[in-house]
Amino acid sequence: MPLLRFDNINLAYGDQPLMDGAEFQIRKGERVCLLGRNGAGKSTMMKLVSGKIDADDGSIWRKPGLKIGILNQDLPDQDEKKVYDVVSSGLEEVGEWISQFHELSQNIQSDEDMKALEKVQQRLEAADGWSLQQKVDTVIQKLGLPEEKKMKELSGGWRRRVELARALVCDPDLLLLDEPTNHLDIVAIDWLEKQLLDFQGALLFITHDRSFLQSLATRIVELDRGVLTSWDCDYKTYLDRKAHALEVEAEQNALFDKKLAQEETWIRQGIKARRTRNEGRVRALKALRSERMERREVQGKASFSLEQGGSSGKLVMEFKNVSQSWENNHIIKDFNLRVIRGDKIGLIGANGAGKSTLLSILLGRLQPDTGSVREGTKLEVAYFDQLRNQLDLEKTVIDNVAEGRESIVINGASRHVISYLGDFLFPANRCRVPVKALSGGERNRLLLARLFSKPANLLVMDEPTNDLDVETLELLESLLVDFNGTVLLVSHDREFLDNVVSSTLVFEPGGKISEYVGGFEDWLRQGGEINQLVAEPQTSKPEKKAEQKTEVQPEAKKKKLSYKLQRELDALPGELEKLEEELVALEEQIADPAFYQGDQEAVQNTLAQLEVVNQKIEEKMEHWEELENMG
Repeated sequence: MPLLRFDNINLAYGDQPLMDGAEFQIRKGERVCLLGRNGAGKSTMMKLVSGKIDADDGSIWRKPGLKIGILNQDLPDQDEKKVYDVVSSGLEEVGEWISQFHELSQNIQSDEDMKALEKVQQRLEAADGWSLQQKVDTVIQKLGLPEEKKMKELSGGWRRRVELARALVCDPDLLLLDEPTNHLDIVAIDWLEKQLLDFQGALLFITHDRSFLQSLATRIVELDRGVLTSWDCDYKTYLDRKAHALEVEAEQNALFDKKLAQEETWIRQGIKARRTRNEGRVRALKALRSERMERREVQGKASFSLEQGGSSGKLVMEFKNVSQSWENNHIIKDFNLRVIRGDKIGLIGANGAGKSTLLSILLGRLQPDTGSVREGTKLEVAYFDQLRNQLDLEKTVIDNVAEGRESIVINGASRHVISYLGDFLFPANRCRVPVKALSGGERNRLLLARLFSKPANLLVMDEPTNDLDVETLELLESLLVDFNGTVLLVSHDREFLDNVVSSTLVFEPGGKISEYVGGFEDWLRQGGEINQLVAEPQTSKPEKKAEQKTEVQPEAKKKKLSYKLQRELDALPGELEKLEEELVALEEQIADPAFYQGDQEAVQNTLAQLEVVNQKIEEKMEHWEELENMG
C-alpha cells in the first residue's frame, strides 16, 4: 500500500506547465530521487507532496495519519535558539512544552519557577509528552548534537545536522530532502548518507551530488517537460536507459516530422489534387499539425567554452617547507609541492581544515609563516569564488559579463555578448534582468560566463558545482578536462573530483597535507579514510539524560561567576558582533576585483588583518564557552 499517490496531477505557472497529467506514488522503505533540469518544477513537486500548495487539477491521496518530515534546502537561522529547542520544535505544540520543561527543570530558582514547571508537566502528561520527550533526547544523542549550544554558535554543517534532527524527531513516515548536501563538507556528507541509509521510512529527495544519489536512491523519478517518469533502478543504470529513451524519442520525432512534411506537400498540390483529395486525410493532417504544436522539445544544454590564455611556464608554483599557524595550532605544516603546467589538483578536507588558507598562499594573497613560495612565469589567473562576491547584484546579467563591451573574443572568435550568454542558457530576455532576481543555479552559470570570458592559464575554483544541474556539471567537467592550463579545485562533489583532477591534496590532522595520485576514489583505494580528514570539532558533548520521573526534583544550582568574570561574559556578545561586522567589511573589500591590483603592501596588510580578526573571533568564542562552563 503506498504512503502517497498522485492521480492525473496538472499544475502550471502562467503558460508554463510544470506537470501534465502526472502520476506518482511512493511506498515505505523506498528512497526515491527526484531528478530534472533547473526550473523543471522539482521543488514545486515537493510542496505538492507536503501539502504546502494545491494542484490545478487531479488528486493527491495520502495515507491516513501520514507523518511528513521536511529537510529544507536553506539552513536554519543563526539565532539565539538552543539546539534542544530547535529539535523539539519538530513536534509542534508539544515540542514547545518539552522545550519549556527542559529549560525550567535546569533553572529552578524560586517557587514561581516550580509552579510554572508543574503546569508544563501536567500538559505533557495529558499529551503523552514523556514518550515524545524521550524521542527528542534519543535523536539528539544519536546525531551527537550539542543540545545546550545556540544556533548562532554552529557552522553550516552542524546547523544542517540540527535541521535533520528536527525533521526526524516526529518519527516521519515520509522524509522530504531538498538538496540536503548543500553547505556540507565530505565528512558531513558521508555522515548524512549513513544516517539516511538507517532511516526506516520512505525518502523523497532532490540532489545534484551524483555520488550521494548513487549511494542512496533505490528508484529514480524524473520530471521532464511536465511528465513524471519512474525508473526502477539505481542512478548509473538510469543514465544508460535514459540515453536510449532519448534516442528512441528522437527517431520517432524524425519519422513524425517526415510524415507531416509529406502531408503538407500533398495539401499544397494543384487544383486537380484539391478536387480529389480525401477529406479524412485532411482531418488527419490537422491532427498532425495540432500534435506537432503541442510537442515539448528537450531543453537545450549549456555549451560554454573557455578563453584559453597563453601558455604559462612549465613550473607554475613551487612550495618548500611552507607552514602556517595561528597561536600553536598548525593549519599547514612543512608543506612541499611542485605544480607543473597542466596539473589538475583537487583539495580534499573538512570545512575549516585550511583549504582556503592554502588557496590564499597559492594565489599570493597570504605570506606563509615559514618556508618559501616560488611562482612561475606568464601566469594568467582566473578565480571562481563560491560566495559569488564578484557579481554585482544590482546590475543586469549582461552588464556583469560585458563590462561595457558589445562583443567578447573567445579563442580568437568574436561573439556578441547576448549570443555568448545564450551558451550558458540565458535567453535574450533573461539577459536584461538584475542578478538579484536570478536563482542560485543561474548565478553560478553567470559567474562561469564572467570567468570564462577572460583569458587564463591557471584556474582556481572554489566550489564551482553548487546549484548546477547534472547536465551542466558534466559539461563543466568536460571543459576542465580539455583545458590546457592548470586547475586548482576545491569541491565536496566526490564524482566531480574523480572526473576532473589528476591528483589530490588531502588535509589531515596536525596541519599535514598529503598528495595522492588521482581523485577521491583513488585516495580511498590508496588507504585513505574519511575519518582521517580534519573534522570540525564539536564544542560540547551531549550527556545522556536520566529516565524521566513523574516527580520533578530541582537540580542543584550552578556556581555563580565572580563579578569580574560575569562582566566579561556579558560583554562578549557585543564584542563578537563588532568583530563580525569588521570581518564582513574586510571580506567585501577583498572581494572587489580591483583589490589585488592596488598597492601590494596594502593588500598584504589587509589580508593579515583579516586573519587577525578571524583569530580574535575564535578566541572570543573559546572564552565564552569557558565562562559558560564555569558558571
